[in-house]
Order: sequence, then C-alpha cells, then structure tokens
Amino acid sequence: MKEAELLLKLKAGDKAAFEQLINAYSRSVINTCYRFLLNEKDAEDISQEVFIEVFQSIRAFKGNSKISTWIYRIAVTKSLDEIKKRNRKKRISSIGKLLKLEDISQWMGGGKQPDQVLHEKEKMKEVMNALNTLPDSQRVAFTLSKMDGYNHLEIAEIMDTTVISVESLIYRAKKKMTQKLQLILTKKND
Repeated sequence: MKEAELLLKLKAGDKAAFEQLINAYSRSVINTCYRFLLNEKDAEDISQEVFIEVFQSIRAFKGNSKISTWIYRIAVTKSLDEIKKRNRKKRISSIGKLLKLEDISQWMGGGKQPDQVLHEKEKMKEVMNALNTLPDSQRVAFTLSKMDGYNHLEIAEIMDTTVISVESLIYRAKKKMTQKLQLILTKKND
C-alpha cells in the first residue's frame, strides 16, 4: 500500500491500516528508542507510547514529511523525555552494551587504539560520562548518525531542522567527543 493511501486509511480510523503501520515500523521504533534509553523493556514501553501518540494525533498529521520521519521524530522526543526523568548515572552502565570503545575511537579519533586500553571498564565509564555531557541536540544528531546510520537529510527531518544545522551538531559533537576521548586515553598512558 502506498503511503498516501495508508495515510488516508489511518486518518479514517482504519484499524487494519494502523496494524500495518505498527508491523512496518515497530522494530525500527524500538531500536531507535533503545539507542537512547539503552534498556530493551523501556524501549518497548516508549515505543508503545509512540504508537499511541501516532494513533491519537494522526488526523493532525499534515503530510509535510514522510510518515516514517514523523514517527521517528515522536520516538526521539519521547525517548529524550524519558531520559530527562531518569538519573543519568543509570545510563552509563547500560550504554556499554550498545557501544564499544573501539567504535567510538574510530568514529572520533580517526585511528585505532590498543585493545587493552579500549576494554578497560574504568575508561568505558569515562567515555559514557563524556557522551552524557553533550547537549541533547548534539547527542540526538550524533546518535542518529553514528549509531542508527541515518543520513543528514533524514536526521534533519526527524529533528525538524535543516541539514546544515545537523552537520553543525554532528561536527560539534564529534569535536567535543574527540577532545574528551583523547584526554581519557592520555590519562591511561600517564
């Protein structure tokens, strides 16, 4: 079913169309929420909230973007709202399940670091703390780009901003993280 047809059915309250929408996007929404919440159960809970919001507000959706972009924007917003409710220290331990220091150093440092440094628990926590210090907009853009693999245009649509703003956010996040990562890795060598 084409998106325009699906949208008409959704706005008309067609339950089968809504089930089709959930089947098409639920796994991606859960994954997006997980990238922020770092807990599968929480991601599943928030994804349910996302689809409740989609169901409740589909009639107000103007179609200025793809349905998927609109859904992911809701997922990101709800995930960030959930993060604000939490104690950020709880994120540090679970983010390690998702990220590896090797990936972070390759993304930001441009070079490989010795394996023994990359796998130290203490350094992992420092890196996670550094990620948590990024402003929300930078963390969102960085996460969507480096973890979820969205391109800059998709991120701009999800964040409801311009591609230039997304490029700037990612650049600043990468620059801050590179500096922080270098400090963390330098501490190890001292």
